[in-house]
Amino acid sequence: MNWPFILPEIIIAVSAVIIILADLAKPNRWLSSVLALAGITAAAVFTFAGDYSQPASVFNGMLTIDGWSQFLRLLLLAVSLGVLAVSIEYYRKLEYTWAEFHALSLFALAGMMLMSSAADLVSAFIAIEITAISFFVMVGMLKDARSSEASLKMMLIGGIASAIMLYGMALVFGSTAGTRLNEISLAIGGMSNPSAGLLLGMLLLLAGLLFEAAAVPFHMWAPDAYEGAPTPITLYLSAASKIAGIAIIARVFTTAFSQPQNLSADWGVVAAVISALTMTLGNILALSQTNIKRLLAYSGIAHTGYMLIGISVIGLSQGSAGQANLLFYMAAFALAELSVFSMVIVITRYLKTDEISGFAGLSRRSPRMFALLCVGLFSLTGLPPTAGFMAKLFIFTGAVNHGLLWLIIIAVLNTVISAYYYLKIIKVMWMDEPAGSGEIRPGTPAGMVAFISAAGIILLGIAPYMLLKLAEGSLLSLP
Repeated sequence: MNWPFILPEIIIAVSAVIIILADLAKPNRWLSSVLALAGITAAAVFTFAGDYSQPASVFNGMLTIDGWSQFLRLLLLAVSLGVLAVSIEYYRKLEYTWAEFHALSLFALAGMMLMSSAADLVSAFIAIEITAISFFVMVGMLKDARSSEASLKMMLIGGIASAIMLYGMALVFGSTAGTRLNEISLAIGGMSNPSAGLLLGMLLLLAGLLFEAAAVPFHMWAPDAYEGAPTPITLYLSAASKIAGIAIIARVFTTAFSQPQNLSADWGVVAAVISALTMTLGNILALSQTNIKRLLAYSGIAHTGYMLIGISVIGLSQGSAGQANLLFYMAAFALAELSVFSMVIVITRYLKTDEISGFAGLSRRSPRMFALLCVGLFSLTGLPPTAGFMAKLFIFTGAVNHGLLWLIIIAVLNTVISAYYYLKIIKVMWMDEPAGSGEIRPGTPAGMVAFISAAGIILLGIAPYMLLKLAEGSLLSLP
């Protein structure tokens, strides 16, 4: 069965169960945190030390462990480690569900790691549901009106998306007589023309997967979920869940629907159109936001649009190009989100408000936090010398090389629009009068996460080819 190849997922799942059992025996705040962080660290060590020079099939082909999944596993583990570290600042609001928060975070992580390795429609669906159900519960953990409403909306829309996706999977199975992604590819390759049922199944499958990434028109849940959820969960949704959603779209469509060339090009064009709509709507709606979490929700939707440019390049090139650029973009986006949200968690907890106006004068009350927050915002905007600038440069260049100049024109215009609302936050922090007096200091965990993330952003902005070459090397083991 090659079970050692999924040892990281096993470690994460077992750690979650141990946290629950330990809390039942004797609740202890620090024990839950230590067990969760130790589980993630151990999983990262086994992932990093694993040999993925050749793809390994697990559970009779249900999962494929390769360089792609290893890169994404490490990225998801790093984001999860950062989320749990900064969540210590949020303890008082989650005091009575502290163990449950950590256990569910680990279950969601296990689901997202399985999403990156899914090689079968059934395993993909199971991994998505493990992740989604965990997030449904975590979003409602504050148990107030906003949090409960956000959780309910996310659950209802997520249920509809799952039904659409499952129906799409059924149509694909009916057309190809297989659920394994490589079997589907072989069956399609033997067809003279794809059937209407197969095309409809692909469309419905894509619709269900786009929900996970919060792409237009399946983005409606994101702003309410981001605003109502505990802020560490907002960070988790924005970074890790989005990365996993984009990753499984790339995995499923690259493996199962890359042949024949016209079919791959067709879904590549569909992804390009959805990309244009997603980035445009996300940025336009972000302009009018006054709540920092809702603004970052729409910002995240816009970045989903940029990542879908990478998906469209993969489709137009039949999977031969664009994957390394997409992995680099995911890493740069994750670093920016960690840098921004780790500071937002501290500031909103201290000021007891999520409104952008509450950030007034932060440059004078906490110059260090202001600087770290600016680095993250500059990277999200795509300004040099940050990782976000290089990520957009790589992904835009790849798109132009594959005939998507029209899409890049739209993307550049959207980048200009996004600069307005990102710089608006910086203007409030730099020029407006402080709303109160006294210095705001981040706790050690949040400060460390923000500093490491900001350093990574600058390092990858100056020397991006270190990570890009690593991403390209991880793809050498793909089948």
